[in-house]
Parts: sequence; C-alpha cells; structure tokens
Amino acid sequence: MLFSVLLSLYHKESASFLRQSLESVFTQTLLPYEVILVEDGDLTNELYAVVQEFEYRHPELKVISLSTNQGLGKALNEGLKHCSYDLVARMDTDDIAKPDRFEKQLAIFREYPEIDVVGAWIDEFEGEVSNVLSMRKVPEQHENILRFAKGRCPVNHPVVMFRKSAVLKAGGYKHFPLFEDYYLWVRMLMDGARFYNIQESLLFFRFSPDMFRRRGGWKYAVTEVRLQFLFYRIGFVNFFSLIKNVGIRMTTRILPNNLRALLYKRFIRN
Repeated sequence: MLFSVLLSLYHKESASFLRQSLESVFTQTLLPYEVILVEDGDLTNELYAVVQEFEYRHPELKVISLSTNQGLGKALNEGLKHCSYDLVARMDTDDIAKPDRFEKQLAIFREYPEIDVVGAWIDEFEGEVSNVLSMRKVPEQHENILRFAKGRCPVNHPVVMFRKSAVLKAGGYKHFPLFEDYYLWVRMLMDGARFYNIQESLLFFRFSPDMFRRRGGWKYAVTEVRLQFLFYRIGFVNFFSLIKNVGIRMTTRILPNNLRALLYKRFIRN
C-alpha cells in the first residue's frame, strides 16, 4: 500500500531532535514512498543543514517551503496538497517512531478497508527513550473512541495515519492553535469517518517539564473553553457535557504547575 508521511517544521525546533525523528522514519520495516516536509517559515541554519542532509540521502523527501510562519494547521493543509497518496502518516519533528509503526498501521487498513483513521498509544519520554515516564492510552474501537471524544482528544496526533480523502471531506485542518487535531477528529467523527486505535505504543513522544507550563494559564484555559463551546454549537456535546468539560478544564489549567504535573502523571496517564 502506497503512503506518504507528513511533517511540519518551524524555527524553534531542535536540529538534533529533527535528525532522530527523520532517522526513525527512514529506518522503518515498511518505508514510505514519499515524505513531505513543510518548512513553516524561515528556519535556523542548523535545521536547514539537517534537511539538506536528508534530501541528499533520501530522494523521496520533498520539501515545501512557506515564506512566513503559518501555524501548524495551515502548514499541514499545505503539505496535504503535496501528498500523492491517500494514506498519510503524521509525524512530529521531535518524536521517534518505533521501527514497525507503519507496518502495523498499514495492516489495519488492509484488514479493515472501511477504517479512515488509525492511531495508537505513545510512550512519553524525557531525555532518552529508555526513560519513559508514562504511556498515553486511547480506546480501541470506534464506538468507544466516539464516547471518549466527548471529554478528551481520542487520537494521539503524532502517531496517526489517515485517509487524506476523509480528512479533506471533513474540511481539513482548521486554524485553531493548540487544538487543530482534536477539532479535526470531532469533525471527522460527525462526518461519519471510522476510527481505530492500535492497543500498543508505536511512538516515543518527547516530553519535558515545560509541557506543563505550556498547558496551563488563562490563555490556554480560554482557548480550550472556546473549543468546548464550539463542540456544543456544532452539536457534538450536550449542555451537561459542556458544563462538565469546562469545569474540569478551567480547574486544571489554572492550577500551579507542580500540582498540574502531579495530576497529569498520577490520574490522566498510566
């Protein structure tokens, strides 16, 4: 089965992390036929050097350069235009795919041709991949994924593989900073797309203490509440779910960082 890999890169990312990420893509048990890398605005010299190195080593790497930083949603939409195949694997430029990730996801598409989105669990690590702090688990079957999505994001974006046609049918990625993926999954679910999550980890997700700071504060809380009200307006959640979700999110986001980290590690992750 022919498939593309889609990545977006911007100037604040690490050249060494990018190298690790790309190495994991190009050492899979089943290799992609093309890798689309969107340069979202100007990059550092170190990042350009890594990109050029992999372009030389791997002709299947195609670079799309945007003149200014557009944000993740817009960059991914632009990248999707250049994906030649209907099956597209997402990858972030600081994470590390496990060697059989693509092989296992393609097996699901072969066995269940009605499926539009195949996700998996991810290992959250800090420093080295041997230092796994937690595992982000998501439900397996479509009906459970749909229920789970009423309260939390049901798919781990960095490890997802989807049908490009189903994503475009639902309107593609929308510009909703921090939550482009969650908004997309909800629209796809409402549009009738079928989901499946493999019940094992297929990716190492880079984790840092800064993550708790980025996921806290009033700005993050207000953005998340806006998304919940949007879900209510489009009919995805009812009024009771809206109030519950807003209450949980507002409380969590305004907690001190150390308490939010404890809650995250002890109750949200396994």
